[in-house]
Formats: sequence, C-alpha cells, structure tokens
Amino acid sequence: TIAPVEVEWEAAQFDLSMALAEPLGSEGGYAGTLGYAADIFDAATVQEIAERFVRVLETVLEDPSVPVGEVSVLDDSERALVLDTWNDTDHQVPEVLLLDGFDAQVARTPDAVALVFEGQSLTYAQFDAWVNRLARYLIDAGVGPESLVAVGMRRSPEMMIGIYAVLRAGGAYVPIDPDQPAERTEYVLDTAAPVCVLSTSRDRIVVSGHRVVDVDVVDVSGYSSGAVVDSELRSPLRPENTAYVIFTSGSTGRPKGVAVSHRAVVNLLSWRISECDVTDSDVMVLKTPVTFDASVWELFWSLAVGARLVIARPDGHRDPEYLLSLMQDTGVTVVTFVPSMLGALLADPEVRIPASVRLVYVGGEELPVDLVSRFAARTDAVLDNMYGPTEAAVIVTSYRLDGLDTLTVPIGVP
Repeated sequence: TIAPVEVEWEAAQFDLSMALAEPLGSEGGYAGTLGYAADIFDAATVQEIAERFVRVLETVLEDPSVPVGEVSVLDDSERALVLDTWNDTDHQVPEVLLLDGFDAQVARTPDAVALVFEGQSLTYAQFDAWVNRLARYLIDAGVGPESLVAVGMRRSPEMMIGIYAVLRAGGAYVPIDPDQPAERTEYVLDTAAPVCVLSTSRDRIVVSGHRVVDVDVVDVSGYSSGAVVDSELRSPLRPENTAYVIFTSGSTGRPKGVAVSHRAVVNLLSWRISECDVTDSDVMVLKTPVTFDASVWELFWSLAVGARLVIARPDGHRDPEYLLSLMQDTGVTVVTFVPSMLGALLADPEVRIPASVRLVYVGGEELPVDLVSRFAARTDAVLDNMYGPTEAAVIVTSYRLDGLDTLTVPIGVP
C-alpha cells in the first residue's frame, strides 16, 4: 500500500531518496519511504514515482525473466496519453510548393506593400516582377530542381529577390554570410558546388572558382516580368525537391549541409498559419541571419499570408535600441528572438515591448524563467517557446507561456 505520512520538518539529504527495509516483527514484505526536497518536487509527483516503482516490482515478481526494456513504468491510461493524445498532431498538408502562397497574394493584392527597408518599399507586384526576371536569368544559367545557388548578401531587398528567384527557378538556395571567414565560405561552396553565387556590388563577396552574379548590377531587363510557368523550368518541380541547404555551425567538426524540402517548409508554415490568426494586416520583421534556420519563418511566412515584411538593416539584429525603434516606427506585430537577444532588449527596466507587438516567438536557446517574468511584466503580447533541430525543418515542439510563476520553461509538445 502507498499512503503519505505527515512527519515533522527535516532537511532532505538528497533531492530525492528511497529507503527499503523489512519492518520489525513482520511476516515478510518491505516498507519503503521516499524523502524529497519540497522546493523541487511536489507531493503528487512523488506519489506517482512511488506508484511506478511498485508497478515495476510487481511486473518483475510476476515474471522474473522479463527483459528490463520491456518493463513499463506507465499504466495503460498514461501510455495512451503519451503515445496517442500528446502525439495527435496529424493535419492535412497541401501538396504545394513553398512560393505558392506568395503567388496567391500577388494575384490577390498586387498593390499591397510587401517589403519595407530603410524607408523604401516594394509592393507585391513590384517584388514579384524583380523575382521573375532574375529567375528566368537563373534558368538560362542552368538552375533547376535539385541544383543549388549560393546567396551571399547582407540583409536587403536584393537578398530577398535573390532567394525568391532561386526558388522560382526551381533551385535551392544556400545562404552564405559575407562576413564569415573566407575559409568557411570556400569550404561550403566547394561542398555545395552551386551553379553560381548571388551577391551585390556593395557586399563584395570574394570567392575563387565560383561565378558571382551581383543582383544589383546584372542586366535582367530583357527578361519578362510575368509569372514563370512550369514549362519554362528545366524539369518538373515537386514538393519533395530541395528548397534550401543550410550548413551547420560545425561545432563538432566541419560544417555539414542540411537539405530541406519544399514539403517540409510548407508543413511548418501551414501548421503555424493554422495555429495563429496572422493576416494581411500584420507586420513582421526580417532580422534573423539567413544562415540560421529560424530565418525561414521570417523569409516566407509573412508573404505567404499577405502581410508586410520589414527588413532590418545589416547587423541591426545586434542592436537592441535599433530593434525597439524599428518595431515601434513600423508597427511590427509579430517578431522572433533568440532568448539572449530578448533579454538584452529588456535589460533596461524602463523598456517595454512596443504596443503594436502581439506575438513573440523565441527559440534556439534555453528560455530562462526570469526572462519570461520580465517579458510578461512589459507587454501583453503572447510568448511562444519553440524547439527543433535544423534537420527537422526549424522546429518540432512549441509551448505557449502564460506569464505565471513557474520553475522551468517547457519546450512544449509536438
């Protein structure tokens, strides 16, 4: 039997400890106690631990030959909760390509503002026209499904045009940081073997053995700005084709390229669109370096729903004052941060998140409990904590914070 016993207060020698002994004068069996630190465990949790321990003992006594790996610590209802209820995440994913949502918005609201950068803007129709011209140039250069094009630019409208043009041509983009060491750039390019490298004359990326095309200089005026049709592609483009290849940081060795398909990103975006009421009235900000997979949210989500995308200046993501001013001045409503940057943003106790912001995503690092409390005290915005590896298309779990006191911040559920 398992029954809690009230005892006088005493210090716990360990966070959690178990003692078993034969009771004096008993005819068999054992008496057990669980001691625990009350500031770490609650009574209900310790009760569950005790019940699972007894469950394991009963299973082994019934069949001493049972392999340890087959002994379940969960009862039937708990097992159903873990395997079925918590994993009931199936939803229908449209068999479409990554830019299909953007194309629909071009047709629906061609004159709406798509991009804003340093006081200048491009409408959906204007941006689409630049993308289509450059895409046709890339097709003539040999770009098609499963071919790669490196994009080595600092944040700008030209960078967006380059990335979307690669996808429109059927290829996959490989982001390159112009400020990273030349040795890393050369290794990534030699490994990826791109058809060409897209850059700008002001970014001045220098590589050997690879063709560099400056988007702001190359003459694409001879190409049509109309929609690129399937028959113009070098081969059919399908959802399983690669959309981008991001090289890991290389912390355990040389950087390794991770290829992600159109279907994987569409799955990610369709889940988020279904979870959040984001519309063409929203304003998002592109501030995550494109060599970091969290940038995928910012690159494609806003333009897939007809929202406005504000592009932060190069290196602006490192400047809290600039980011606060940018969000305030442009009316940003949805934004993504790594926790350390959000912490820097809220380092000054007088700083508040701009009132226009209603949805904040964090990921890429552990989210400290005290930062959640600071955030909740400075804004009415919703905070989502997300987790996932690059190989699983950015995120695999999500947890919505309610701002209440908590001992830990979960990474969420599938």
